[in-house]
Amino acid sequence: MAIPKALLLAIVGCICLCSSAVLSARELGDTAMVERHEQWMAKFNRVYKDGTEKAQRFEVFKANVAFIESFNAENRKFWLGVNQFTDLTNDEFRATKTNKGLKMSGGRAPTGFKYSNVSIDALPTAVDWRTKGVVTPIKDQGQCVATEGIVKLSTGKLISLSEQELVDCDVHGVDQGCEGGEMDDAFKFIIKNGGLTTEANYPYTAQDGQCKTSIASNSVATIKGYEDVPANDESSLMKAVANQPVSVAVDGGDVIFQHYSGGVMTGSCGTDLDHGIAAIGYGMTSDGTKYWLLKNSWGTTWGESGYLRMEKDISDKSGMCGLAMQPSYPTE
Repeated sequence: MAIPKALLLAIVGCICLCSSAVLSARELGDTAMVERHEQWMAKFNRVYKDGTEKAQRFEVFKANVAFIESFNAENRKFWLGVNQFTDLTNDEFRATKTNKGLKMSGGRAPTGFKYSNVSIDALPTAVDWRTKGVVTPIKDQGQCVATEGIVKLSTGKLISLSEQELVDCDVHGVDQGCEGGEMDDAFKFIIKNGGLTTEANYPYTAQDGQCKTSIASNSVATIKGYEDVPANDESSLMKAVANQPVSVAVDGGDVIFQHYSGGVMTGSCGTDLDHGIAAIGYGMTSDGTKYWLLKNSWGTTWGESGYLRMEKDISDKSGMCGLAMQPSYPTE
């Protein structure tokens, strides 16, 4: 049966209108996203070399925003957000903010653990070393919080120490300014070097440089030694953190870590240790979720104003993202 001409024209017209509506919605969506990208560029002072790079970065930004919004649509204990890393692919993020190529040893030389006889029952239910004036402000760089913390506890002075001195002057080049790799190696360097100078004396430059020996010789704080927390034992880690900030290594390279914005990070996580952070406390949320409080080194626009909470006492003995695998702390 032949379709009446009038009906055929109506069908064609409807298809055209529908297609136009879909196209307009897509264009409006892209326009809104372009504006959002422009605002993001202004906020983070991002400038691209040309239109081609800007177009490429826009596509990455758009894809990351879509992932963040999809993730947050699910009911979780934590959420993601747009931050300074949102125009980076996850591979680029890993390459610039973690140390995947850095060897994390599986067997460390045995050390003492002075908190071994501490009773878990005697520990406070919550700890936050920030409230005790032991933690320096968040930096957009590597960090050596554990050393700064023990210096404060020992001397009463909170001093922001120079990570750049570690980067430039450690001839072995293994500690990466405490950004990742073996925290024990950083402690060894500080001991051998006779300490570190201040951040103000030897500012961070975000790249390897020549050791400025005349400045580096002006050490203001040092440590006498370090100890390793027994591996894969969150109870032992809790004993240590109750008494001082502790350096921990984590797998910090996935897209969840890249865009973490707040809440208690839960769920599956890798254990390919590639990033150094500091455990500066622990606690429990109102819904009973136990967490570690951690200080990161990616500035205040990442996470909870630069800090992170990760679920505590999980079934995996290595801890969330491997945080219980290689903790250590300096001694004074």
